Amino acid sequence: MSEVAALPLVIVFGIVTVLLVRSREVNWWVASLIFLFGLYVGQTPAVFMISGFVNWILERLTA
Repeated sequence: MSEVAALPLVIVFGIVTVLLVRSREVNWWVASLIFLFGLYVGQTPAVFMISGFVNWILERLTA
């Protein structure tokens, strides 16, 4: 996935995360753990599998 395609997804997930924390559905410390999990997953080879899966989903939705 290119940076151009990934940026809108990052923005959408960021907005959803902020809204969840503000709605008190998720505590701030749970959100920080989710953030750290995502950060560290992004630094592992699993990111390629996740990226491929997201690309597969997006191809099906746009076809």
